[in-house]
Amino acid sequence: MASMPSTPRPRPPIPARRAVLQPLGEAELDELQACLDRVPAPLEPLDVSMLDGFLCGVLLQPQRIPDSRWLPHVTDVDGRPLPAGFDASRLQSLAMRRHAELDDAIARRQWFDPWVFELEDDDAPAADEDEVPGAIDAVYPWVAGFATAQEFFPALMRLDAQALTEPLALLYRHIGPEDLKDADELLEEIDSLEPPADLTEAVEGLVRATLLLADVSRPLVSPPRPSANARPHPPRRR
Repeated sequence: MASMPSTPRPRPPIPARRAVLQPLGEAELDELQACLDRVPAPLEPLDVSMLDGFLCGVLLQPQRIPDSRWLPHVTDVDGRPLPAGFDASRLQSLAMRRHAELDDAIARRQWFDPWVFELEDDDAPAADEDEVPGAIDAVYPWVAGFATAQEFFPALMRLDAQALTEPLALLYRHIGPEDLKDADELLEEIDSLEPPADLTEAVEGLVRATLLLADVSRPLVSPPRPSANARPHPPRRR
């Protein structure tokens, strides 16, 4: 992280909502994953959980990232162009709807349901003694998507390192320390955290970290009203 952080300007109060955003339903979520699965090799598209973390990482940047810059990373992690003739319009439409939904939640500091899915028993590898079985593996794709956004859009990481440490630790505790080089303060903060009691608590940590980061990169002039939806729903099975 840079030693001379910039300070984002506070954003004006959020006007009253003019239209109700329609969250993606289960069928549309499945459709989005099917669209991603159809992206041809050698491109490497995100899956829906990784996409969700990626979108949060994009939306937490201090300056808004144009759709034309982040959309290519949905269909290929490195942003390589789609082949001529491949129709990605429906895929992009669904991704942009989720982008708008998350943007609204983050702007209003509302709790939201991350796209994290409970692993089937057969898919959950054995955990270490101090880990919740399956929790790290279920949350990892979401965190990897967030980290991918920071790789290509690093402005968030150039902000106040002290303010970023706690929320980043809530996220990056789910990835290996070998992926956090030259991040001694962050690793120290991670070591001070208690492991989540279960997958639901791990998912709540993702939301809490997202909203804490928003306070750093997207500060509000006046605080929003408390959310009636105080906690995200339990993770879904796929």
